[in-house]
Amino acid sequence: MATIRVSLIGRTAAVLCAALGLSAIAAPRDTAAQAFPNKPIRLIISAPAGGPRDIQARLIGPKLQDALGQPLVVDNRGGASGIIGTDLVAKAQPDGHTLLMLTLSHAVTATLYPKLPYDSINDFTYITSVTSGPGLLVVNLSVPAKTVAEFVEYVRGRPGKVFYGTAGSGTPSHLAVELLKILTHTDMVHVPYKGMAAAMTDVVSGQVQASIPTIPAALQHAKAGRLRALAVTSVRRSSVAPELPTVIEAGIPGYSASNWYGMAAPAKTPRPIVMRLNKEIRAAMASADLAERFIALGLEPDTSSPEEFSAFVKSEVDKWAKVVKASGLRPD
Repeated sequence: MATIRVSLIGRTAAVLCAALGLSAIAAPRDTAAQAFPNKPIRLIISAPAGGPRDIQARLIGPKLQDALGQPLVVDNRGGASGIIGTDLVAKAQPDGHTLLMLTLSHAVTATLYPKLPYDSINDFTYITSVTSGPGLLVVNLSVPAKTVAEFVEYVRGRPGKVFYGTAGSGTPSHLAVELLKILTHTDMVHVPYKGMAAAMTDVVSGQVQASIPTIPAALQHAKAGRLRALAVTSVRRSSVAPELPTVIEAGIPGYSASNWYGMAAPAKTPRPIVMRLNKEIRAAMASADLAERFIALGLEPDTSSPEEFSAFVKSEVDKWAKVVKASGLRPD
């Protein structure tokens, strides 16, 4: 009996020691989570100041700063197609004090650049989506098509003779048309411009016949009768132009090509910190004044749980990998 008691005591002690050991390992992470945030938060924008990501970050920043009780510093780290800023976050301390504003380009570079210094999926903790911005399929007035179906038939009858303008190779406006080409088995010629404004000028003048710009870039021209808007590229109709059908509604199942934005942190960021950030970002996006500002920019507030956003980013990487490969897109 004594032998059994000693054995049980030994086993109990071993279990307690193991438990204490695990607690000691977990303690620093738990303490960090409880103390968060204890210093300014840096939000990395992997693009120059003045672009859509930068504007959104500076709109969200004050509300997030008030909610968290620490300054939020927007840090523009553009260069190398966003790779420099993104890599900075991938290698930062996973304590919630360094965040990244993501966009569709994050999913595209995963395939476009096969030797990235980070893993586009596994080196990040995805916090929440923030907004999505559909494109607008527009055509020059000389194109007789009044619907997406008519436009597809128009292109099919002129393989390689219909030109479409974009803001540049690999941009959302380029990928959106490439996806349309794949799903409709059509052939159009890409004309890249240095920005969407120049592309819109040539769509209006008839130098190119079509484009898929952002809604703000094209809607004013459509309302003025300078070009014809056929559909929006999102899954749901846009609140900015609710009268226009989606490309799916217009007869192209499976088509969606919205640009999107979201927040991420380095991999292994503690779950309590991720959930705190998720809660505060979603609360900020739910405020009426902020939602109104984003809609004016042609963006739809669109938040999610960390799990939903992580699954979405993975699906976007897979989706656009097929488009990049099929189009033969190469880095500039």
